[in-house]
Amino acid sequence: MTATDGGAHDAGAGDGRTGPGGDTVAAVVRQWRAVRPDLDTGPMEIIGRINRCAALLQQAEDAPLRRAGLSRAEFDLLGALRRTGHELTPGELARETFSSGAAVTKRLKQLTERGLVERRGDTRDRRVAHLRLTDTGRDLVDGILPEQLAYESAVLSGVDGPRQGELAALLGGLLGQLEGRLDALRV
Repeated sequence: MTATDGGAHDAGAGDGRTGPGGDTVAAVVRQWRAVRPDLDTGPMEIIGRINRCAALLQQAEDAPLRRAGLSRAEFDLLGALRRTGHELTPGELARETFSSGAAVTKRLKQLTERGLVERRGDTRDRRVAHLRLTDTGRDLVDGILPEQLAYESAVLSGVDGPRQGELAALLGGLLGQLEGRLDALRV
């Protein structure tokens, strides 16, 4: 692990920041501190844990979605169409789901073939497509969402309610900051 892919301050057992025995990021930081004690590895504690959590969540996949034959990315497209409540163009869907246009096009083809999404051509510009959920697509999203939220709650069950709120607020602040200045951070 490096400073960009994660690590931690010396977050060993009993410091209140990790469980008993620490975690993999704490071990990485201890190793870095042994070979480079001159470096401040503090950012690794946060970035490393965010990256490690994301990787583990991706490996676990989303059980309710998997049972419905959907990937997280496909569900995100269906969810965007459902929560906005109106037709969207492929470009709007790409922005809503933080996906590339090519990825959205591929997923939309699959979802259209499954009868979950339908296209309507623009009356003024044939190059533009408007997309909406079919009744089947809407019913699928409405049926899966409560089960998916229950699954996500189970994933977070080791963190009590107030701490979940604190974590959500901290991550929201970080995300807002990064979204506001990500281009400036790129080197």
